[in-house]
Amino acid sequence: MGQTARVSTQRKPGAVAFIHSAFADPLPSSTPAAGDPTGEGLARPPSLLGLTAQLESPAAAAQSSADREMRKIPNNGNLKMTKVVYPLGLFICLFIYVAYIKWHWASATQAFFSITEVASGARRGHQAHSAPGTAAHGHEVFYGIMFDAGSTGTRVHIFQFNQQPGETPTLTHETFKALKPGLSAYADDVEKVKEVFKASPFLVGDDCVSIMNGTDEGVSAWITVNFLTGSLKTPGRSSVGMLDLGGGSTQITFLPRVEDTLQTSPPGYLTSLQMFNRTYKLYSYSYLGLGLMSARLAILGGIEGKPAEDGKELVSPCLSPGFTGEWEHAEITYRISGQKAAVNLHELCASRVSEILRNKVHRTEEVKDVDFYAFSYYYDLAANVGLIDAEKGGSLVVGDFDIAAKYVCRTAETRLQGNPFLCMDLTYISLLLQEFGFPENKMLKLTRKINDVETSWALGAIFHYIDSLSRQKSPAL
Repeated sequence: MGQTARVSTQRKPGAVAFIHSAFADPLPSSTPAAGDPTGEGLARPPSLLGLTAQLESPAAAAQSSADREMRKIPNNGNLKMTKVVYPLGLFICLFIYVAYIKWHWASATQAFFSITEVASGARRGHQAHSAPGTAAHGHEVFYGIMFDAGSTGTRVHIFQFNQQPGETPTLTHETFKALKPGLSAYADDVEKVKEVFKASPFLVGDDCVSIMNGTDEGVSAWITVNFLTGSLKTPGRSSVGMLDLGGGSTQITFLPRVEDTLQTSPPGYLTSLQMFNRTYKLYSYSYLGLGLMSARLAILGGIEGKPAEDGKELVSPCLSPGFTGEWEHAEITYRISGQKAAVNLHELCASRVSEILRNKVHRTEEVKDVDFYAFSYYYDLAANVGLIDAEKGGSLVVGDFDIAAKYVCRTAETRLQGNPFLCMDLTYISLLLQEFGFPENKMLKLTRKINDVETSWALGAIFHYIDSLSRQKSPAL
């Protein structure tokens, strides 16, 4: 989320590598989720039953990405945040290769991809004996590998595709692995990147760099979700929208069906996507500075990239009146505290958050009628307060965030040992969704996986790239 530099390299026909780098916020690390593979049957708690127990028992609460970015200084009420690199963290995506093994492109009149379940034998780890690059029944096999190297960790996605002779390719499996530390651990050794390129067998030309911004990432995530839910392969099936809340920016992407949306959208909010033998006119925008960590700083009254003057303490009505501590953001440490004698913490906090969001977000009425999936901090905060299952995900209505925010803010003084930003974060998410135009009764689906595939932008980016290769090979597409 942010601007991403794409570096393409080539070694020989059939082997292509990509390197993406960005000043971007790291995505929260993913945890495999079990349960309903499609997300259609995600269970929504009928009420906030168990919320009190979740909040009063920190050990029982699911640890969110927000929690993982902070650690409390023992016995003195102070809080020390671990490093969150800004703007949006430093983020590099290394698309190592798309290897083609006896690859044949699909007919120009067919959709480019379809999705199938992995063969049961493959799920059990059984291997068929066949010619290299060919599956048991004559499938042609190729892979796409994406390294998502963020500031706090590296995630690798390995996608396997099969293709029957004369048919379109199918996604059959994803292998996912997350490791730490991330790029921030190598910040002092950036010059060694040159040596890595020199030692690499891949050719990196001077013209191999292009830019992928936050909107492009939002579009790629939209491709992923709609592919996995079957919306892109089934003619006439309604597509779903995508909401992503990172540390430095937030994205919203959906396919408008109402002409008024297309006519009234501000410049830069609409983008054309040519994919799967179709052209999509998407509503997609990335709001830099409205990610959760950047919003925290703004709510506290700080200025991005600048320490507080003379070590001045930042006071916020969104923090408990009894709280004092420190928070580190973008390698700057801020002294923070709650506003004294706060009568109604949620009311004061909501007023402050509304000031930050005023005239910052474009509202469109059509979002009320589009099914949306929400990811990243939306998921983490909902899991943290028990609105969804921390492992399986779930569904909720927008108003649930508001109910949770009011409860957390009301009980903040009794939970100084927990997450001091919880009142602020939940209030911010609740009002942000309202600013987008979502009514309180609007249902959102929160999940990390669909069909055992991570719901990140990685798969969509690979699809988009391979589809562009298809059009180059077959101009008729």
